[in-house]
Amino acid sequence: MGGAAEERVLHPYWPRELWLPGYRSNDRSVGSILAFLFAISGALLTTTWLLSGRWGRPGPGLGVGRRLAICWFAVCAFIHGVIEGWFSLNYQQIPGDQAFLSQLWKEYAKGDSRYVTADNFTVCMETITAWTWGPLSLWTVVAFLKDKPYRFVLQLIVSLGQLYGDVLYFYTEYRDGFSHSEVGHPLHFWFYFVFLNALWIIIPTVLILDAWCNLSQAQRTADGNSCHPSTKSKDT
Repeated sequence: MGGAAEERVLHPYWPRELWLPGYRSNDRSVGSILAFLFAISGALLTTTWLLSGRWGRPGPGLGVGRRLAICWFAVCAFIHGVIEGWFSLNYQQIPGDQAFLSQLWKEYAKGDSRYVTADNFTVCMETITAWTWGPLSLWTVVAFLKDKPYRFVLQLIVSLGQLYGDVLYFYTEYRDGFSHSEVGHPLHFWFYFVFLNALWIIIPTVLILDAWCNLSQAQRTADGNSCHPSTKSKDT
């Protein structure tokens, strides 16, 4: 009995009595995993920033804030579509899998063990995020680069979906008493769980307000044009 109980805690996750049959610890270092994530994200940011500045546009160029927003959606397309897409397809194998992205998820799960237990909410939320907000994030990047008239509609939809999903993510863990991480751990709790996820609270909120302002201005312009005497029907 003592040996079986001891075997159950041979993993870095919380709660400590969590049972993970078939679990294999990562053979890659934390540094290499984080370096990959931030190197790819940095390359995407740099490429999108340069692209948004050099893109041939008939009107005024994109401002700094707009270019940063486009960069954000480019990174979102990668994280949602590739990283979270991997989770949505392989969540049952991740605890014992040694593929690089599985190891990335096993590292992140030190801040939220729901990602190594195939938690029902987490699987559903990540699947929707991967296959909905991932492609739509990429579409948003293209829409802004090409000045599509629906670009702020896409920004609003994607940002609202991200905010809603992240609020549920935090709230469900709060309801569970933050039991899936070592509360207070500087890397696993404060960086992985709190900081990284807080980005999808703060930035989407700003972008929702930005889309609101731009769409409201467009509607005011449309309302003003519809009231112009030259546009009225001769019958009136």
